[in-house]
Amino acid sequence: MTHLHFESRANKPACFQITPALVQAAARRAKAGRGLRWTVGEDLSELSWLKTAEGLVCGNDIITDPAFPKAMLAEAAPKLRWIHITGAGIEPLLPLDWLPSGVVLTNNSGVHVQKTGEFATMALLALTFRLPALMTQQREARWGQIFTPSIAGKTLLVVGLGDMGGAAAKAGKKLGMKVLGMRRNPKPHRYADAMLPLKSLKKGLAEADIVLVATPLTPETRYLIDAEAIAAMKPGAGLVNVGRAGVVDYAALSEALRNGKVSGAMLDVFDPEPLPSSDPLWQVPNLIITPHCSSDDLDAYMPLTLDLVMANLARFRAGKTLKNAVDPTTGY
Repeated sequence: MTHLHFESRANKPACFQITPALVQAAARRAKAGRGLRWTVGEDLSELSWLKTAEGLVCGNDIITDPAFPKAMLAEAAPKLRWIHITGAGIEPLLPLDWLPSGVVLTNNSGVHVQKTGEFATMALLALTFRLPALMTQQREARWGQIFTPSIAGKTLLVVGLGDMGGAAAKAGKKLGMKVLGMRRNPKPHRYADAMLPLKSLKKGLAEADIVLVATPLTPETRYLIDAEAIAAMKPGAGLVNVGRAGVVDYAALSEALRNGKVSGAMLDVFDPEPLPSSDPLWQVPNLIITPHCSSDDLDAYMPLTLDLVMANLARFRAGKTLKNAVDPTTGY
């Protein structure tokens, strides 16, 4: 009998809530009932499940909660062999030196693909049509006609071509854009016309009409898009960030939005979150802020998450390699 425990937060939005009904429905879809014992908890109100759970499904905020025995996890949860994080990024958990030997950490990569593609389509069209600038003019009650070209034939640079970046690249191709992809290992991608290594960042930035950032935050990518990189961008280009706030220097970007070097931006990720009302980003012109909601489907996010968990449960029981296993050396 495999014991799989699910833990979530009562104050999370509905799309991130794990309920017994959702778990039961996912188990039925996967026909995983036989030999499975599952339990659902909330806010770490009780921890008796630690003694018997072989798998844990939760968010980063459960692992980082002081009530969670992260520092002595091997002793507190002797049977634990697998932790699934219900988000794509695991930056709050790094470094993974707390993860006991023999415990595999998996994440939610892939669950965001459909919604990310839809958001990317909206963002690419919005930046091409200069919507951030038009919204700034509206707030100022200022009439200023901005005529723009068609998006077809324009160049999109996707920095970080994982699942989310791949969805954005696909959206760009559907809109008739030329797509350049960039990642640590620049192997070919089905939706990229060309792949560039990170060392060619400035070359890609100089060619791109829109830059979309979807890379995880690692020591290598922190402030990858800094003032020098922004200076290398094509004049009047736009920028979207759906990756992590720490990849882009928002102070340098703000200055570029004010002086027109960057014509518009859409940002979905911030540090800290929620973004404080006193943060100067709220007052930056030609900027659209979306409060980290670009890729989380209200209806499908948790069902898709639990389907991924159940698929991995079958692999776990069979002794196979789990999908979305995080590499402790890279942090993703």
